[in-house]
Amino acid sequence: MLKEKIILIGGGGHCKSVIDVIESQNRFEIAGIIDKKELLGQKVLSYEIIGCDEDLDFFFKKYKYAVITIGQLSNPNKRIEIFELLKNIGFELPIIVSSRAYVSKYAKIEEGCVIMHDVLVNADALIKQNCIINTKALIEHDAIIKENCHISTGAIINGGVVVNKNSFVGSNVVTKQYITIEENSFVKAGSLQL
Repeated sequence: MLKEKIILIGGGGHCKSVIDVIESQNRFEIAGIIDKKELLGQKVLSYEIIGCDEDLDFFFKKYKYAVITIGQLSNPNKRIEIFELLKNIGFELPIIVSSRAYVSKYAKIEEGCVIMHDVLVNADALIKQNCIINTKALIEHDAIIKENCHISTGAIINGGVVVNKNSFVGSNVVTKQYITIEENSFVKAGSLQL
């Protein structure tokens, strides 16, 4: 089966993890990585940095798929900016789901999300656009993860929780069921949210 080609936007550490997930899917062939101009020609794992943000219009003529591989720590602004830029150009931002993740057929995931290895997304969960659900996170039934959130490694978002947009939930956070995490929150790693 012929695989569709995809470009990756951002060549840092998160990019390496996303490469691993894309390779596990056997759905896309990585055409190259977009990063800073001064990094052109360098490689991330075995994939070359082929351009920078200013080249995206040119690459859209060759490739219709892109995925944002910039991580999110202090704030989501760069990811939001790139998401809007890619959409304005016309790129499709597919949902990238690891072959080692479990996503219920009753869950809904929107465009531009990356679901990493060993994630569990249970029934009637909703993950809005441009989110990272990182390795071994659990998104329980009826949870809602709004736009541009990063749910970090090993975090547990229990049933009915709403994580409002632009939020970062640190590694190994555990939430009580049916609570709301406010917009633009930074939830400290290892904390218990009641």
